[in-house]
Amino acid sequence: MSSRVARLVESYQSFIDLPWEKGLAGVQKVIFAVYDKTEELRMRAQIDEFEIATKAAGHDWKLIDITDAFPQWMAQQEYREGYFEYPEDLQDRLSEFTQHVVEQINTQFNDANENTVVALQGVATVYGFSHVSDIVAQVANNVKGRMLVFFPGEYESNNYRLLDARPGWNYQAVPITANKGL
Repeated sequence: MSSRVARLVESYQSFIDLPWEKGLAGVQKVIFAVYDKTEELRMRAQIDEFEIATKAAGHDWKLIDITDAFPQWMAQQEYREGYFEYPEDLQDRLSEFTQHVVEQINTQFNDANENTVVALQGVATVYGFSHVSDIVAQVANNVKGRMLVFFPGEYESNNYRLLDARPGWNYQAVPITANKGL
């Protein structure tokens, strides 16, 4: 396991071992595991380590992978061939894609309870089609236990930047990094 990924797992373990505060707002139940975008494949290979840490802390685990959300949504579009010829025409439909992802995630929350960590993998794949901030904001209030977002990007002063590509946004989620747990 990469030393940065191992440190991120350790930081997560330290955090998830803490007693869970009751009565939090949805945004306060969201945890971002922030890692360098170059670590994406290593993170995917080590997702089980996060599950093991979660279960060792006495919590349930549910993984949602949205990696294929865009191609699955696009395959359902009647005019998909036209969008490949004229991609600018797709811009007016991207809010529908965001709603598709939100619904996909919310459906998975139905199986989760107050003791479940619902982990969200594959958020980098929505880049250019949606914003992680929009998706998380729309699902946060449905989090019963905790939501762990695997986030390839940067965190600094309450600002998150996905893939180092767009200006960051300020969000109240708990950041977990390889450098520190909180």
